[in-house]
Amino acid sequence: MKIRTGFGYDVHQLQEGLPFWLGGIQVPHTHGALGHSDADVLIHVICDALLGAANLRDIGFHFPDTDPQYKGIDSKRLLSEVLRLLRAKGYEVGNIDSTICLERPKVNPHIAEMQRVLAAVMGIDADDISIKATTTEKLGFVGRQEGVAAYATVLIQKM
Repeated sequence: MKIRTGFGYDVHQLQEGLPFWLGGIQVPHTHGALGHSDADVLIHVICDALLGAANLRDIGFHFPDTDPQYKGIDSKRLLSEVLRLLRAKGYEVGNIDSTICLERPKVNPHIAEMQRVLAAVMGIDADDISIKATTTEKLGFVGRQEGVAAYATVLIQKM
C-alpha cells in the first residue's frame, strides 16, 4: 500500500448580501464569501489537499477563475471532479482533517450536515471527515469579519 498526504489553504473575502456556502451547504448569515465559483472555502481546501497529495497540481490549475464555465459553479461539482482525477490515478481517500477560521456565524451547529454532504459527494464515510472551527480572537482579517480562511490535510492511499 502506498500512502501520501496533502495540505490545502484558502481564504475568501466576505461580502454582505451573498449566500454563504461552506462545506457544501448554505449557512444562514448576512455575509457570504466572494469568489469566481460559489466560494466554498472548505471544499476548496479539501480539493487542493487531495490534488496536492496525488501530485495533480492545484484547484486553480484544473478550474481557473478565468474560465467562464466555472463562474458561480457549485463547488461540490469541483470536488466530484477532483475525486475522479484522484481515482484515475488509483488513489482513495483515507481521511480528511480540516479547520475553518471564522468569527461569525458559529460553525459547530452545521458540522454534522457538512460531513454528511461531503461524504456523499466523495463516496466515503462521514467519520473520515473531520471539520473543526475556530476564531482568531478578533485578530486579523478573520477577526474583523472581513474574510474566512480554512486549512485541510488529507491522507490518500493506493492499494
